[in-house]
Amino acid sequence: MQIIKTIEDVRRSHLCTGCGVCAALEPQRFKMLNIPTEGHRPQVRDDAPETTGRAFSACPGIQLHHDYDTSDARLATSMRDAWGPVYEVLEGHACDDEIRFAASSGGAATALALYCLQERAMHGVLHTAADPDKPYCNRTVFSRDRASLLAATGSRYAPSSPCAQLAQIADAAGPCVFIGKPCDIAAARAAQKLSSRLRENLGLTIAFFCAGVPNTAASLKLAAQEGASTPERISSLRYRGNGWPGKWAVEYQGDKDSSERRELSYAESWHFLQRHRQWRCYICPDHTGEFADISVGDPWYREVGEDERGSSLIVVRTQRGLDILRGAVAAGYLTVGGNDLSLLPRSQPDLIAVRGNLWARLHTLRLFGAATPSFSGFSFFPFWWHELDFTEKLRSILGTVKRIFTKRLRKPAGLDSGSAG
Repeated sequence: MQIIKTIEDVRRSHLCTGCGVCAALEPQRFKMLNIPTEGHRPQVRDDAPETTGRAFSACPGIQLHHDYDTSDARLATSMRDAWGPVYEVLEGHACDDEIRFAASSGGAATALALYCLQERAMHGVLHTAADPDKPYCNRTVFSRDRASLLAATGSRYAPSSPCAQLAQIADAAGPCVFIGKPCDIAAARAAQKLSSRLRENLGLTIAFFCAGVPNTAASLKLAAQEGASTPERISSLRYRGNGWPGKWAVEYQGDKDSSERRELSYAESWHFLQRHRQWRCYICPDHTGEFADISVGDPWYREVGEDERGSSLIVVRTQRGLDILRGAVAAGYLTVGGNDLSLLPRSQPDLIAVRGNLWARLHTLRLFGAATPSFSGFSFFPFWWHELDFTEKLRSILGTVKRIFTKRLRKPAGLDSGSAG
């Protein structure tokens, strides 16, 4: 079995999530690069000092540990093993029609962030937006007003490293909002334990449901298939939003300098992109933001009607999240229905099987000597045993064996050339 002791080991062992927390906690040692065929990855700077170990201790790629109070009577005990801490599950949407339309679903995350800025006097929102110079890439932004939040709406199915900029929250004059993938939120929570300023200033964490991070090369290949022959010709790339569930849309300069636009449905684009997810996403136990104050996704428990306005599934996971959600509703930023815990499993029915499969995947990785993360506070075996039939159980093992060899998981990942991220 591979022994992993450093961030460099995590990177070489195919377990990096690309969150960027290493670059935030040890900025003199690490910087983030965008490796087109892989994702955002840390690189050791020239003449870097020796590691302090702080980055490794917060790395979500190698470890995820739940430490919430399981005796909290406000938590839904029936949800804990499959979905982590849950106070309430609701369906709702932003009251601001422009935010609701532009967002991937109902704009709940943006509405909550705007409420925190305008009514809770929070000092900024750290989140992800399209890079204006390379629209197929992401950048981290620190928004302080509605216009900035609105400009960053819509899912971004491409690598991002929002944790690399956690210093903007630590250095702020007061509490801030942080929005990210589940692994980003877990990393920020771990970083809080190492930074008193982050403990003071991380005012609200919002996670969006995540099925994995496709690499940059996947976006460029899909754009090329739709006519954008080179990356330099792409002027805009949206993955979702401007309707629910929204369309993948690329705008680019044609061969005769004409302005072209191509669209694909959300289902068509994701079917292509999901085949290019980073390996760590295949063995992730948290697709619904279990470490966040509030997590948001799509209410897929029902069919989406034609031209239907957006709606968000909202999972409240902490008392702080519940207080802020209720404040946003009372202040007219968000409208929600009643608490219905069943909306979460009904919207994400496949995740029970994913959690069961994970038990076999982790044990198979260990058996074959591939790198394996450490997860505690999660339940896997009961779902493998009770939720999967014999064929599914066998497939969970044999499929992992196949990936160990096809993805060369026992070989170190090489740091290919990339650009700063």
